[in-house]
Formats: sequence, C-alpha cells, structure tokens
Amino acid sequence: MQKLLLLGDEAIAQAALDAGMSGMYGYPGTPSTEIMEYIQASGQAADGAVHREWSCNEKTATEAALGMSYAGRRAMVSMKHVGLNVAADAFINSAVTGVNGGLIVVSADDPSMHSSQNEQDSRFYGKFALVPVFEPRDQQEAYDMVFEAFEISEKYRLPVLYRITTRLAHSRSSVTRREQISQNIPSLPDNPRQFVLLPAIARKQYRALTGTYEALRSDSKLSAYNRLSCGSHKDTGIITCGIAYNYLLENTGDTAKKYNVLSVAAYPVDKRLVEKLVSSCDRVLVLEEGFPFIEEQLRGILDRDVKVLGRLDGTVPRDGELSPAIVARALGMNVPKNREVPHLVQQRPPSFCKGCGHADVYNALSEALKDAGTGRVFSDIGCYTLGALPPYNMVNSCVDMGASVTMAIGASDAGLIPAVAVIGDSTFTHSGMTGLLDAVVNNSPVTVIISDNSTTGMTGGQSSQATGRLESICLGLGVSRDHLRVIVPLRKNHEDNVSVMKEELAYRGVSVILAQRECIQTATRNKKTEAAEKNNKPE
Repeated sequence: MQKLLLLGDEAIAQAALDAGMSGMYGYPGTPSTEIMEYIQASGQAADGAVHREWSCNEKTATEAALGMSYAGRRAMVSMKHVGLNVAADAFINSAVTGVNGGLIVVSADDPSMHSSQNEQDSRFYGKFALVPVFEPRDQQEAYDMVFEAFEISEKYRLPVLYRITTRLAHSRSSVTRREQISQNIPSLPDNPRQFVLLPAIARKQYRALTGTYEALRSDSKLSAYNRLSCGSHKDTGIITCGIAYNYLLENTGDTAKKYNVLSVAAYPVDKRLVEKLVSSCDRVLVLEEGFPFIEEQLRGILDRDVKVLGRLDGTVPRDGELSPAIVARALGMNVPKNREVPHLVQQRPPSFCKGCGHADVYNALSEALKDAGTGRVFSDIGCYTLGALPPYNMVNSCVDMGASVTMAIGASDAGLIPAVAVIGDSTFTHSGMTGLLDAVVNNSPVTVIISDNSTTGMTGGQSSQATGRLESICLGLGVSRDHLRVIVPLRKNHEDNVSVMKEELAYRGVSVILAQRECIQTATRNKKTEAAEKNNKPE
C-alpha cells in the first residue's frame, strides 16, 4: 500500500477518509486544526463529496456530526481540549443516545499550554461519558486506530473519544495506508426513540450504557492496543500512556526488555493487565501526558502494598509535557546537560504583526479611555489578546471563548462603568452572540468592540462564520442601529475612531463598534494568490 509522510493530525484525517467517513466537522484550535485543513484540501474528499466545512463552535460541530451519525453515515469531529468543554453537553449526551453510523470525537490536548488557557486532560471526559478512548503512540497507530475506532463505535453504538497531544499532532512520520472502505449507505436507527432523551428513555439507555462500558474492557479491538511485556527487572513496573512509550524507549533502548511495561493506548484498561504487571513489583512508575489519570485509578485497583510513583508524588512534574529527560530522571538515570533542550534563540514575547488592525483598535481605545481609568477592558481568545502585553497593557481578562462580553456585563452590574469587551469576529459567532443578547435584554451599559479581521486569525486564517454578517447579527439581537458603529482601524482614521469610541463609552446602554479591516496575513496571501492566478491566466 501507499506510504505517506504525515503529521499525526494528517494521519488521522487520511485514515478517516480511507475508513469511509462522510462528514468532517470542527472548529479550529491548536493543535487540532490540521485535521480539517487536510480534509478540506483533499481531492479524495472532494471526489467522495465528504462534508468538510468549519462550524460556528465545537458544540454545533458535535451536534452536526451526531446528526450525520443518526442518518447512518460515519462522521468525525475535531477540536482542542478546551473545545471539548464547549461540546460537553452534546458529547456526554451522545453516549446516552448512542450512535447509528460510526462517530469519532477527536480532542487534541495541549500539555504545557503552548497555545491554550489550561492543561486539562480529555481522558477524564471519556471516563465521565462512559465511552471508549483511544490514545495513539505514534503516527502509524494514529492512522490505524481510526479504522478500529469506527468499528468499535458501530459495534457498541457509542461515540469514541480519540485523544492526542501536541507532540503527536505536530510531528511527522511515515504512514502506510490501508485499503479504502466505501462510505455507509444512509439508514435510519432501528429504534425510532433512540435519540429522544425523555427521562424514561434516558434512564433505560443510561443503565445499558454502564453495562456496555464494563464489557469494553475485554473487547479485543481495544485490549490489543494495551500491551504488557514482562522482563527480568522485578523491582519497578512501568505504565506508559500514548506517546509516553516513545520517551521510555528513547531512554532504555535495547535494555527496555528488562522492565515490566504496560503500554496503554486504549481505555478502559482491563484491570487484569494491571494486576498482572504489579503482581511481583514493589513499585509502579506511571508515565502519562496530562493529568494523573491512570495514577489516580491505580490506588483503587491495587489492594496490595505497592508504591505508586508519578505526578502525584513528584517523581514526574505535576504540570507540563513529558520529555525524554524527565522520563530518564524518573527512572533514576543521570541526565547529562547535552540531553536538555538548549535555548538557541533568545525568547521574546509575541506581538502583533506589522500593520495589524488590532493594534490600531487598541491605540484608539487607549486614548478614548484615558480619563476613565484602568481595569475596564475585558478581552477574549484571539490575536487581540496580545493587547495585554506592552506597549498596550490594556487587557484585564482573557478567560474563555465569549467571556469578554459577559464579564463586561457583570462588571457593569457591579458599578464599573464604562466596561469594554474586545472580541474577534470568529469568537463572536462562536460564543459571543448569546452574551450580547443578555446585554441587550438587560440594557447593560457596556461597549462591545468586535475587532473584525474577516478570518480566524490565531489558528492560521481559516474562514470565519461572521464574515459579511456581523451588522445583521447585531441588529437581529436587538442592538440599536444608532449605537451600532462601524470604523476602519487605520492610523489615518485614528482621531475619528477615538471620537466614535468616546461617544459610545459615554452611552449608558448597549453599544457595538465594528472595527473592520482584513487580517494583514490573509490579505497578503490573497494578493499573492490573485497575482499568481493573473500571471498564469492564458492570453
């Protein structure tokens, strides 16, 4: 079969296409974004008429994927770990409804918070929802597991959580493709009430779900990915999860066989494997990316006096990514200085791109707020969050998608007036619209600045659901036309923009300022594309 050099994200995407997926849904979020982008650029997806458009947010994406599953087709939805919080309502309940066509929910976790607000571990969501979880060790396994995940999903009529982390998502390796599977023929559920979660139906289906979850532990499709190898070293047993197995091998090499190692890549784990591992060990070292998920469960599984080492006792740092050096120290090895990653380039804080419209928004807002005092700007998740850094030093909050608007409402309720929310166009349609509706209903004295660059800029310039729609959305939510202002954030418009902002800050009601200017990066790319197309156009 064909071999490809793929990112972990791309391996998952290619596998989904080869496994007969009919619909890909998601919202861009590092490190998951490349899954959708790969499918959007795929000729194979185009030929197969695979749906592959971004959704407003992770919740709507998950619900749409569940709808495709309801119709009997295979679907996948991708997001980063904090996106799973947004999708949680649909995700948790999809385990109770069950699925019809196979459904895979990919959550890309970001330990060390390279581009995230927290380090949460999606495996807890899988255990909470009582669904199977896959966590591949490498790119080839990331590809192969998608086939098994769809099969497991359809066998047990459950969604499958597919957890990856940053290093796997964004590193490349050779992947061997399998033979392509045809897409499912549309079909409705055998049980017409399967997806109707009235309490009487939900209670019955949840009871069945708890029994199914226990049966998953011994399913060969899952258990085959959990490998126990017994060695001569009886002092310490080692449990690795997902990519952590590679860090162990990097340190132990040819001597790996002397250790008792349980390499976990699928959940729930058969308790008998764990018991067999520790039957002759004095202690167990757990190596896992993220939270002490397995480590905490061990204390409930083991009924013998075995010491458990890992993140909870300090053998492994409680936060951040694993690394070969961290694993070496946990194994009691000396780590020479040349094993540490050197800082070859002086680190510097991120900054706005030269010519970015967000910078002009903050320059105008800074002047408009000069007499009001500090601590009044509530920001959101996006490039514009950089307004928290010098030379602006203006942003006073950045909590989660959409929180700028609602926190500004709460602050104004507490008497902090004026209160300003700064939110991007894509984030506004993701989670900001409902907050603006609250502000309208309560006539809150807040000024909402939607810094509209016509793209999802922070994740690379994906399409924004807000493009060309913001004025009509705001008016539809009830914002007064008199207090819906449009400005163009350019230096030459600075005085006019300051004047508009001052007027709206003085208004004791809801006002929205649309600061509209295309992202400098997408504008540059679009110009290059247009020039290339013009040069290649036949005379």
